[in-house]
Amino acid sequence: MAIPLRAIFAAVVIHILWGANPVSVKFGLEVFPPFWSAFLRFTLALICVFAWARFRKIRLMPGPEEWKPLAILAAIFWLQIWTMNAGFDLSTGAISSVLLATHPMFAALFAHFMIAGDRLNMGRLLGLSVAFGGTALIILRGGGVEAASFSMIGAGVVIFTSMLLGLRLIMAGVMVRKMDPIRVVIWQMLLSQAPFLICALTFEDINWARLEAPDAWQPLAGIAYQGIVVAGIGFAVSFELMKRYSPATMVSFGFIAPISGVGLSILLLGEQITWTIAIGTACVGLGLILVTRRGRA
Repeated sequence: MAIPLRAIFAAVVIHILWGANPVSVKFGLEVFPPFWSAFLRFTLALICVFAWARFRKIRLMPGPEEWKPLAILAAIFWLQIWTMNAGFDLSTGAISSVLLATHPMFAALFAHFMIAGDRLNMGRLLGLSVAFGGTALIILRGGGVEAASFSMIGAGVVIFTSMLLGLRLIMAGVMVRKMDPIRVVIWQMLLSQAPFLICALTFEDINWARLEAPDAWQPLAGIAYQGIVVAGIGFAVSFELMKRYSPATMVSFGFIAPISGVGLSILLLGEQITWTIAIGTACVGLGLILVTRRGRA
């Protein structure tokens, strides 16, 4: 099935918005540590998605055969979100944006084994090689930034969460072929909320003093953006697209996110662009474009 222009436009917009996610997470982490950030983010997201589900009169209670895959997806979701927040906390917004944008490469790898027809060919393997080369350049050269501004552990955690994100999106893409996308979105978040809250109460403290600063609105806006725009609207739209079109093809629009993320990191976080980040971003973007050069289905 050919992808219509409106679907392409929606995918582009969603990935531009997702490109701002590392920036919003960086702002939110100034007050709310990783587990608290996740819990608050998805509390807002659940309100948005529940309202949409009620408006559309979507059945939310899973069937007996749906609980197991939803539980597995929720476990991967929990781990991916926690490692994402932790990795962003240890890295810069620009580097995090580029490294997280590698998730379509992992999605393509997982799709090769999990989805009939989404096979790797020489062109896609070339794209993966170029994109991984850009990623390796950023990691091995420390992003070209000062040593104090780069964390090898942080970069490794972001790469790990990118792999989990690729796996999660492909798993969800398979699941939405058999159940409503909104049900998948809601339950992957809902089943993760209790673990997020328990870990937050046990291991973390909120930085209340930061909320007394004149710019206290920034961390709050960061959490709101993550919950309403990225997790609420973004997840619902992306899953709807994956239900109608190839999951691997839809997530491959991720080459847009690092460009958006790097630009916003410079604009909003005051980070400096380096040649290493610029070349790495170009390689990741080019690689992901090559990965998508297949028959759209």
